[in-house]
Amino acid sequence: MSLNTWQETILAHRGDGTALTAAAAASLLQGATASRALFTFPANFFEVNKKIKVRATGRISCVVTTPGTARFDIRLGGTVVWDSLAMNLNIVAKTSVHWCLDVELFCQAVGSGTTATLFPGRCSWESEAVIASPLPTVGGSGEFLLPYNTAPAVGAGFSSVVSQQMDLFFTQTVATGSIQLHTLDVTALN
Repeated sequence: MSLNTWQETILAHRGDGTALTAAAAASLLQGATASRALFTFPANFFEVNKKIKVRATGRISCVVTTPGTARFDIRLGGTVVWDSLAMNLNIVAKTSVHWCLDVELFCQAVGSGTTATLFPGRCSWESEAVIASPLPTVGGSGEFLLPYNTAPAVGAGFSSVVSQQMDLFFTQTVATGSIQLHTLDVTALN
């Protein structure tokens, strides 16, 4: 029997964000166009089994020596509801190469306080900046299934009965590279 559901793009953003170079967690949605990319989920948007998909793309650079790690997280009202965990960057220098982050989140519980939770479905990050990616002349980019190097787990709890602003954060462990956001799409899948 059909569930009578539909797919809705709730945010489609195109605009270069500020290049991040510091070895610290920072919003990828910085810069002149950031206010248009900070989507606020209305109160009671989430219900059990509701699914959202977040897709972000941009460019990243890393160096040969001490490339460090890359880490993405999605925050609702400042609470980390999904975390990629730290991913090793390529030990071959990469300059302004493309990356694509896909995150699928299922609502597992709803409620006030820290009752509401999201559980990751298919989540991945693809880029030449991924460790052990082949050179473009010999084929493809590397891809990590996320969260990196561990089993999927429920994110930190949040309140689904109040509005929550979504933000996409990036953390690098060393200030030897840079990352910049180009596009961000958020889709409600049911």
